[in-house]
Amino acid sequence: MNSNPILVQALRGGIVESVHRGAYAIVDAAGTLHTAVGDIDRPIFPRSAVKVLQALPLVASGAAERWQLSDEELALACASHGGEPLHAQTAASMLAKAGVDEAALECGTHWPYFDGAIKALSAAGQVPSALHNNCSGKHSGFVCLGCLMAEAQGQGGDRRAFLRGYVKPEHPVMREVTSALQAATGYDLASAAVGTDGCSIPTYAIPLRHLAHAFARVATGQGLSEGHARAARRLRAAVARAPFMVAGSGRFDTRVMERLGERVFCKVGAEGVHCAALPELGLGVAVKMDDGNNARACEVVMAALIAQLLPLAAEEEVFIGALSDLSLKNWNGIEVGRLQAAAGLRS
Repeated sequence: MNSNPILVQALRGGIVESVHRGAYAIVDAAGTLHTAVGDIDRPIFPRSAVKVLQALPLVASGAAERWQLSDEELALACASHGGEPLHAQTAASMLAKAGVDEAALECGTHWPYFDGAIKALSAAGQVPSALHNNCSGKHSGFVCLGCLMAEAQGQGGDRRAFLRGYVKPEHPVMREVTSALQAATGYDLASAAVGTDGCSIPTYAIPLRHLAHAFARVATGQGLSEGHARAARRLRAAVARAPFMVAGSGRFDTRVMERLGERVFCKVGAEGVHCAALPELGLGVAVKMDDGNNARACEVVMAALIAQLLPLAAEEEVFIGALSDLSLKNWNGIEVGRLQAAAGLRS
């Protein structure tokens, strides 16, 4: 892993203060390698970066149509959100449409990631619920899928019993989700290392080459089943119309997709993973930082790659460029350094 190149450097006082190494792959929908930097064949846990792949069965199964899920709700199914009021309300709406409530969620509870949401809850004398979990939208999507499955098996009147344990790999819901992940990546998950994600579902170790290929398939539909290709188009369109739901105020993914719309679908994951689909180019991108750094590293790399790959208008270049060459300021607002994508990545 130490052989991976430096992708990001932090500058202070005119010298390099620290560096972040990593790897990335860019692949087209046919599986042809466009660019490889670093070790792209080492299996890594993509974590939340693959939520759009995990949401494919929600649409392909007919559950999204059955429960009449909106763009905002489908975007939230792909989200790692900040727990802002609209995020929590939207997750609750998804559950209500399927005939259950937040008690059905098995993602766990934590305080919102967005500072303003924490302060608002505290000021109101409230505590967080599972709806504030950054994965509540994804899990609400799993629950909606499970409620449709329960109906199909004649268990619609006892949905909670059917849903119980949906986070376990052997549950019908998770088997469907895992099948979609394997189909999109083309990687044998049965022989992959498996861990438990922060929200309690299985997470499988998959090489960057396969993750980038999966996102190229999401970008184009090529190589996916008809149902999954239709689902990918629907989810990308929903996210482009409601990018706030995917992350939230001030967050990289929301800001980029607010500016570039359907030209980019990007999604960060824990431990320095970032993936993107670029539909007009038919390309998928997958990034992994060795040190697991997100905001200080993988987002900078993703911004630099978007700038290099996509034809951008002048104002778009300025916007994306500022995300790959960040001014670092202290608490007095004084610029003390810069966080930059490595020169080779920006040229």
